[in-house]
Amino acid sequence: MGVKFAHALGAHVVMITTSADKGRDAKRLGADEVLVSRDAAQMKAHAGSFDFLLNTIPVGHDPTPYMGLLQREATMCLVGVLTELDPPLTGGSVIFGRKHLTGSAIGGMAETQEMMDFCAEHGIVSDVEMIDIKNVNEAWERMAKNDVRYRFVIDMATLPNAA
Repeated sequence: MGVKFAHALGAHVVMITTSADKGRDAKRLGADEVLVSRDAAQMKAHAGSFDFLLNTIPVGHDPTPYMGLLQREATMCLVGVLTELDPPLTGGSVIFGRKHLTGSAIGGMAETQEMMDFCAEHGIVSDVEMIDIKNVNEAWERMAKNDVRYRFVIDMATLPNAA
């Protein structure tokens, strides 16, 4: 969703992923470029080039390499991880370059309505994979393997068949 919003707002969007095979999806979602974070050469080529980084990684991770992508006085905003960062952020990754780390959670009613209006105006919808309730354990295993494009939604009409 972050890629879709940024694209609709007119930003030059670079989607960062650990998996090169998500590149096609990134372009379909509106990314101008794809950066594979496990590729040291790509990370080095993008060092100091971002003015903003929306970090949607939902699990504990090392934020330091991403801080290195930011320009001087730029910001990384965490919106995904609710657990500790692992390893913790190093002070030097923030101090050198006067970089900022912030976070954001869901907005209130006014912000939610503004977002919904923006989505309607720009044709932005969530990409989901509908699953039967009987497949919830399989979905959990796939999520643990990072094999989800991009959210699972349980079809509640299948609930009576679960018993």
